[in-house]
Amino acid sequence: MSAHPAAWAVLALPGLIALGMVGFNLLAWPRGRAGGRIRGRVSVCVPARDEAERIERCVRAALAGTQAPDEVLVYDDGSTDGTGEVVARIAAEDPRVRLLHGGALPAGWVGKPHACHRLATEATGDVLVFLDADTVASPECLARVGSLLDGMGADVVTAAPRHTARTFAERLVIPLLHLTYLAWLPLPLVWRSRDSRFLVANGQLLAVRRDACEAAGGWASVRAEVVDDMAFCRRVKETGGRVVFADGHHMATVRMYDGWPSLRDGFSKNLYEGIGGSPGALAGVVLLHGLVFVLPYLALAAALPGGAAWLAPASAGVAANLALRAALAARFRQPPEGILLHPLSVLVLLAIAANSFRWSRRGAIRWRGRVYASRTARSAT
Repeated sequence: MSAHPAAWAVLALPGLIALGMVGFNLLAWPRGRAGGRIRGRVSVCVPARDEAERIERCVRAALAGTQAPDEVLVYDDGSTDGTGEVVARIAAEDPRVRLLHGGALPAGWVGKPHACHRLATEATGDVLVFLDADTVASPECLARVGSLLDGMGADVVTAAPRHTARTFAERLVIPLLHLTYLAWLPLPLVWRSRDSRFLVANGQLLAVRRDACEAAGGWASVRAEVVDDMAFCRRVKETGGRVVFADGHHMATVRMYDGWPSLRDGFSKNLYEGIGGSPGALAGVVLLHGLVFVLPYLALAAALPGGAAWLAPASAGVAANLALRAALAARFRQPPEGILLHPLSVLVLLAIAANSFRWSRRGAIRWRGRVYASRTARSAT
């Protein structure tokens, strides 16, 4: 008995479309050239809060690239673990390093955009390269960024670094970031379209020309945003700038979180507001992920015992999921268990999305020892 066309449309087609999108984006995603160069004066800017264990690696890697920055500024945002002392020691060795001391967070500001604002104000570069303190630049990082700034006429280059995942929770969930980048939007629209809705950004590595930053209103224009990287790049596009989202696999490495608690809290901080802070958008994300990445597995499990008519379309949907995860694992050296545990990964992500919604609606977004109110309340401050 052959399956009804509707079964193919529901169980197989969405996964095949996602697989096709991933394949297209893997070919289209720019990486930059290792022989490039950022023209003009370059300031590397690092916001840091309680990063004593990681900040030295970040700063020394930024200094050691094939293109040396003119300065590296670190904003110590009220750290209590000795982050400032580590940076001060490096600054005593290398005059290119400057330590900025943070104070109380002004009303209406979120910590990260305020740190970036202070860094941009103090930096002297024509191009400002923002690196998170847990991000370690490769020797060719600035060269690749420079090749994209010039070669693609970009005002902003933002990139997704290579991820290091050690614990089971990290290995389960972190690889879904690349899936999110690649499965839903033709990436060339990010830099070819002036529509700010076509956007992907990553603040772990973000380079911006100073004139474009100022034209967009700087980081002050996104002072109340928890997902500041997306908000800032949206402002750049709205003010006529071009944003290029790059494959940063050869630009930098990062270990975002060190286990389940920090992973859960980090994604809970960003996920709901990252999709616009709308219950409708959240419902759409849950339905889409469930339809594409979970339903084919459930249908296959139900069809196997009795050889139901939807066995073939369910098998095709599962095969598409396995193929796209295998392609990502091969390209980005992702943990192989994620291929087989894919639906479990997605269910965990959706559970975090529900927690993110709960945090936002309660006005209790927690991160780095701070608690932020809802977006509406922050914007009104």
